[in-house]
Amino acid sequence: MKKLCLLFSIIIISFVSIAQPVKWYSIEEALEKTKKEPRKIMIDVYTSWCKWCKVMDTATFNHPVIAARLNEKYYPVKFNAEQKEDVTVNGKTYKFIAAGSRGYHELAAALLNGNLGYPSVVFLDENANMIQPLQGFIRARQFDQIINFIGGDHYKTQKWEEFLTTYISPVKE
Repeated sequence: MKKLCLLFSIIIISFVSIAQPVKWYSIEEALEKTKKEPRKIMIDVYTSWCKWCKVMDTATFNHPVIAARLNEKYYPVKFNAEQKEDVTVNGKTYKFIAAGSRGYHELAAALLNGNLGYPSVVFLDENANMIQPLQGFIRARQFDQIINFIGGDHYKTQKWEEFLTTYISPVKE
């Protein structure tokens, strides 16, 4: 029994130690990469002052299962909704708009259909077409369900509720 527990502990420690963090891209890099190797794009739209954005980074994106799936199935993008730098996507240049005490970036507004709430996650298909924006903090288990629903193209043939009856997430909360 001791040997079995030791073996199990070694396996768990090995898994955790080889777990890779999410490889984040800029939106421009992700769009360029998907031309060569098509994948969906997942965009984390955040702000530096957003508490729940930081919690989502720690509790959701840093989960080893989530990080591995994002790196495998998507080009993950981090996008600061208040960044000052211009961003050009498909020939259109998006700029920072000074408004109130902070302002916002036009690309964030476009991705979120004008509903600037954080954290938000936006999913694009392999051709950079919008699949779904989601607002608010998402726990690791539910996020795993979402990225498998979208990443596996189940959203094209199944309703969310139907998918949940067949998919069992390995992420435990």
